[in-house]
Amino acid sequence: MRTLYQFPISHYCEKVRWALDHKQLDYRTRNLLPGLHARTTKKLAAESTVPVLVDSGKAIQDSSDIIDYLDSRYPDTPLTPGEPELKEEAQYWEKFADERIGVAVRAVCYDTLLDHPGLLIPIFTANGPWYGRPIMPVIYPKLRLQMRKLMMIEPRTVKLAQQRLEKAIDKIDAHLKGRRFMVGDRFTRADIAVASFLAPLCKIRKFSVEWPAVYPEPLESLTASWAGKLSWVERLYQDYR
Repeated sequence: MRTLYQFPISHYCEKVRWALDHKQLDYRTRNLLPGLHARTTKKLAAESTVPVLVDSGKAIQDSSDIIDYLDSRYPDTPLTPGEPELKEEAQYWEKFADERIGVAVRAVCYDTLLDHPGLLIPIFTANGPWYGRPIMPVIYPKLRLQMRKLMMIEPRTVKLAQQRLEKAIDKIDAHLKGRRFMVGDRFTRADIAVASFLAPLCKIRKFSVEWPAVYPEPLESLTASWAGKLSWVERLYQDYR
């Protein structure tokens, strides 16, 4: 049985969950506790980050590398276009999502959410180790500071992340005019990458996380300002997730 080591809240992990589900591959998830996860991941792979997919004794880390592996190992229902030009375009948009959306969404969301432990702790501990619920409130103050430091979340960088995200959303919105998919005329890894990374801004219900109906401010106002340009994400989730 394949095992995906993950954080349910991570949009990088959602990218892999979506790829696995799209390919109709059986797998189980192992939810790790932020701050304590490295004890597990460093035994499996080179870095401490999630996602990590373990398949037949082989550990693959990084969401893009995992999709490469899945398309190579399980070629049915491919997510990478076979045509060289379309493959290059799909890889471009996936890299664009990694560089311009993923980190920016994380910074913008956590800048607000980290100040609301009552909201985040249940998400961090959901379906995780039994000791998560009693220990997380104890370690959370230190974890909050560590996450801000490691993710470089401070006023200047958050402002830059918002600006970068605004430009990325505008670029994707313009690209999708008259299009159903990011690349060509079928669903690809480009769609998964872009939509999964933007999903937290839409509070997507098929994300494996119980998002609040309303985010704390200023995150709620910020996501509301982008809602009109993110309807494609909701439609893609409805049709393909």
